[in-house]
Amino acid sequence: MFSKDIGIDLGTANVLIHVKGKGIVLNEPSVVAIERNSGKVLAVGEEASRMVGRTPGNIVAIRPLKDGVIADFDITEAMLRYFINKLDVKGFMSKPRILICCPTNITSVEQKAIREAAEKSGGKQVYLEEEPKVAAIGAGMDIFQPSGNMVIDIGGGTTDIAVLSMGDIVTASSIKMAGDKFDMEILNYIKREYKLLIGERTAEQIKIEVGTVFPGARNESIDIRGRDMVTGLPRTITVYSDEIQRALSEPVYLIVQAAKTVLERTPPELSADIIDRGVILTGGGALLHGIDTLLAEELKVPVFIAEDPMQCVAVGTGIMLENIDKIPSRYLK
Repeated sequence: MFSKDIGIDLGTANVLIHVKGKGIVLNEPSVVAIERNSGKVLAVGEEASRMVGRTPGNIVAIRPLKDGVIADFDITEAMLRYFINKLDVKGFMSKPRILICCPTNITSVEQKAIREAAEKSGGKQVYLEEEPKVAAIGAGMDIFQPSGNMVIDIGGGTTDIAVLSMGDIVTASSIKMAGDKFDMEILNYIKREYKLLIGERTAEQIKIEVGTVFPGARNESIDIRGRDMVTGLPRTITVYSDEIQRALSEPVYLIVQAAKTVLERTPPELSADIIDRGVILTGGGALLHGIDTLLAEELKVPVFIAEDPMQCVAVGTGIMLENIDKIPSRYLK
């Protein structure tokens, strides 16, 4: 009868939805397949993701979010509406309250776009909250004490780094370097070194199965297929872990530098807390082999991967929904 409050982790790569009282009920790729001429939505989520790079000319698979913000408003709205309708969370007479997450340094225009997309897709009240804060709560950190907590949330489009204390962000940084850029680096490396064209899906498979960012941490190989740039014919090659480590060294270095900058701006008392407590890694990028070891060595503090890094933000929205009446009024727009 009554509508349920929902929390949305609106990610560049995946959308996760938490329904109050039920937990995480949806985890699907942020992809929409549309017909090019009419603009009609043909598939959303998992079904559309399978079409990426495999569609005929009149169908195009789009990722409506880029670098953590909305790149295509109408398609984002259609995607959110599809997911919300699929969950059947609307009441007979009422609409759900929605808590939605965004990167730390987005502009007020980008915030407004996210809020409007959520309202148009069926939300009554829309609350916006910063991603690293929600990720820290979802990872089990007690950020409401007067002590320093540091979280690095590596998603698909952005990496958000924040030091939190007393329930709020003390220093933070958000850079457009994350999972998608890693895939592109691998794709470009294969193109440059082997004169072989591969798709984003294959690049992601290489990253997951043999990729590492810490020298010598992994020694595996994978056979991949693609199109030879010289002959135009299909060809198979073998790729090794140490090659991927070299290919990813530059983008990962940018994340290390951003983390160092945040630590340099942190008050000394909170820095002391971070040495004791360590840094928590969340987001899908936390699963990248060797990233915890590399960050621990570079930052000189302990680094831990959250229990279920992919779901931390969605779990965090669930915890915040339970206490939605205590959220400061500045988040209610």
